[in-house]
Amino acid sequence: MSILFRMASILAIASLMFSCKTQNLFTESRDSARFQHLVPDSAFLFNSKYEYRIRKDDKVSLSFWGHDDLSVGSVYGIYNSNEVYGKWLLVDMKGNITLPRLGNFKLEGMTVIEAEDTLTGIYSKWIKDPVIEVKILNKEITVIGELKNPGKYTVEKDNNSLLDVVSMAGGYDFYANLKQVKVIRQCRDSVKMINLDLTDANDYLKRNIQIFPGDLVVVPSKKNKEFDKRISTIIPLASTTTSVAILLGAVL
Repeated sequence: MSILFRMASILAIASLMFSCKTQNLFTESRDSARFQHLVPDSAFLFNSKYEYRIRKDDKVSLSFWGHDDLSVGSVYGIYNSNEVYGKWLLVDMKGNITLPRLGNFKLEGMTVIEAEDTLTGIYSKWIKDPVIEVKILNKEITVIGELKNPGKYTVEKDNNSLLDVVSMAGGYDFYANLKQVKVIRQCRDSVKMINLDLTDANDYLKRNIQIFPGDLVVVPSKKNKEFDKRISTIIPLASTTTSVAILLGAVL
């Protein structure tokens, strides 16, 4: 009776494990449908003229050719070489940085080219034919979910595709659900999200959308991932059950 009781207990535990449903934020759920109305097509259409605009909390380096005394994180100087040494300017909550000889300067909302042109004009008062380079150090794209190396990736260029970003993260993992890849984007005061089915061969290039610095790419799991995980936890129990069955067979 004790052996039969143990078998019944093991089977009951296994049944409970299969019946439990764990919420996984990276799997497809009904909640995804609620966000569909937030996604105007124009937010994710290809924009050949897109340029990153400087934001609050951005880290910016400033390089003056031949003027290390004015540079912060210069790409030109020898001893003031790069951001590794923590030499950068932070765009404050008012959108300003503090510049040598100039003081507070409104940088928020400008592209890199606009910032360089504006500063070149200003510093021409003190420097003949200044050569100035502005660099944003924290242009990042975040990739999470079923990828080989999920995380934050710093990008140099503004125009990155979804496949570019996936390649940075080492490619898709085994359980990646390519039918429900999501891209989440901050558009001024609102958040937009799009669902992409990358298994559909039709118009695939349209789904290989532009990914902008600041975007979040989510590659969810296939539903059978949780099933496989439960199977792996039940294998030791199954081995015990098999042993009991063999023992019973030997006795009977």
